[in-house]
Amino acid sequence: MTFRSPTFRDFELPGKSEAIATSAMAATSHPAATLAALDILRMGGNAVDAAVCAAALQGVVEPTQTGIGGDCFALIMRDAGTITALNGSGWSPARIDPERIRASGLREIPVESATAVTIPGAVRAWETLLSDHGSMELERVLQPAIRAAEDGYPVLERLAYDWRRQQQKLSRNAAAAAVFLPGGEPPQVGARHRQPQLAKTLRAIAARGAAEFYCGATTQRMVETLTALGGAHSIDDFETYRAEYVDPLSARYRDYQLWECPPNGQGLVPLIMASMLDRFDMSQYGPVSVERFHLQAEVARLAYAQRDSFIGDPRHVAMDIDGLLGAPYIDALVKRISLTKRMADIAPRPAPRHKDTVFIAVVDRDGTAVALINSIFDDFGSGIVCPHSGVLFHNRGSSFVLESGHPNALAPRKRPLNTIIPGMLARNGQPVMPFGVTGGHFQPSGQLQLLGNLLDHGLPVQQAVDLPRMFARGDSFEVERAVPESVIAGLQALGHGVTRCSHPLGTAQAIWIDRANGVLRGAADGRRDGLALGY
Repeated sequence: MTFRSPTFRDFELPGKSEAIATSAMAATSHPAATLAALDILRMGGNAVDAAVCAAALQGVVEPTQTGIGGDCFALIMRDAGTITALNGSGWSPARIDPERIRASGLREIPVESATAVTIPGAVRAWETLLSDHGSMELERVLQPAIRAAEDGYPVLERLAYDWRRQQQKLSRNAAAAAVFLPGGEPPQVGARHRQPQLAKTLRAIAARGAAEFYCGATTQRMVETLTALGGAHSIDDFETYRAEYVDPLSARYRDYQLWECPPNGQGLVPLIMASMLDRFDMSQYGPVSVERFHLQAEVARLAYAQRDSFIGDPRHVAMDIDGLLGAPYIDALVKRISLTKRMADIAPRPAPRHKDTVFIAVVDRDGTAVALINSIFDDFGSGIVCPHSGVLFHNRGSSFVLESGHPNALAPRKRPLNTIIPGMLARNGQPVMPFGVTGGHFQPSGQLQLLGNLLDHGLPVQQAVDLPRMFARGDSFEVERAVPESVIAGLQALGHGVTRCSHPLGTAQAIWIDRANGVLRGAADGRRDGLALGY
């Protein structure tokens, strides 16, 4: 790719430049995690070692976003062109009774309930990645996370902001309040926060491996906590859980190949969007313009409608993925789009709040690229903490629907629709950019906006991350505060009901492998405290 004008950002305005390095690079949403990953790389570790180290540390220093009580997905692409996808999302308990839950009158699974907690897959995924693709043991890469939990870490500004917004949730669970509301209040910016129980659990995992989490004393404590709150979890649900290698999916966008993890994740959505947008010359429109935002909105609305209709756990439901990505189907979707007005005939599902997670991009000295994403879904997940282990549980099971017969309907030992999607851009069989955009349901839309900023508008990768964002799904259309009023007015004239966000839309990290110049060009999002660094 040739980076077109503007080559340079405006140095008189707030912002930051790309990180540029020649050997290896890491990009995360937290400076400490980036530094820990870089330490691993500099001492000879590979991209997988560094990514797992960063993810584990972020589970301590960004507890609103992620942790060992969550899920993980990863894409690994080597310079030789091989690509590997790992699904580290967990399943529902074998004893769960959907009919009983429906009979109770619930229309959706409460986000702060034990029923929303599927078996956390992250720890098993980390161990699998390191065993099969890493060069270091789990014990080594967990050390920064153990030290941060034991000795404490300073609370950064964005973390403190998110933390304060969840005070009521944390106060509803005594164990969560004890850990995350010291003195009855969220920590202030710069306060040192410690998690001694979590440190002990991380030490036990470092000593005994993932078995400690899935069939050890920690397992017993977690099951006792969840069943006491009405969960159907058993030791067997944990013992039999395994992360799963899956066949990645891809679609063309311009002269590149976009790779994603398959369902039960929503990686199919950005692929459908990319296939539709590839039919349009987006470079003729401004990067923040009525025309571009309108087309992206319509494409997103169509793609999310396919997701909500067809995607579930492939072990439970059949999906015609080839058909959904095939040219005839994509062409039929494109024909529904008008350049002059909003489509009115898409039946939307309610658009839930944006969720949170962390995304990590790493490229090592051998050219191996890793895109890894780790999540507890909502801020502080379910808000449930296991008091004797310090494990904060995610609430990914709240994504199940209670409509009988739906592809994503709740069922025993089933994985719910999962929003976290690492992305990998490739060209001529080689990795070009590991990247990801957080924000729950926003992620597919965010990925295509980032790719368009790069491939259609030629922006340097940091500027591509920084550009104002929009999110359309169903009847919802949100834009960030930096979007001009003239663009909002133009979209409203086309029939869109546009509102301004009360918070940023997701965060992004990316590393562009610039083969022409022999360098890595990294970006990390200022919407959190992101940092990209290399050497």
